[in-house]
Amino acid sequence: MSRYVVIIERGEDGGFGAYAPDLPGCVALGDTPEETVELMREAIEFHLEGLREDGTPIPEPSAVEAVMVEAA
Repeated sequence: MSRYVVIIERGEDGGFGAYAPDLPGCVALGDTPEETVELMREAIEFHLEGLREDGTPIPEPSAVEAVMVEAA
């Protein structure tokens, strides 16, 4: 099982959006961070299934380091 980086952002409407940088076009929207994570998990599974069916190579997950930077 692969582990992909997922970015979750709060939208202006109060909802949340998520995307996987290694899987272009794979996105999800939810009302809470928890719902968004679950929807994103489903979206990634569906996205990978589609790539397999099309015979498209599955992208390798990127190795990343998350860093919080303070700015004035």
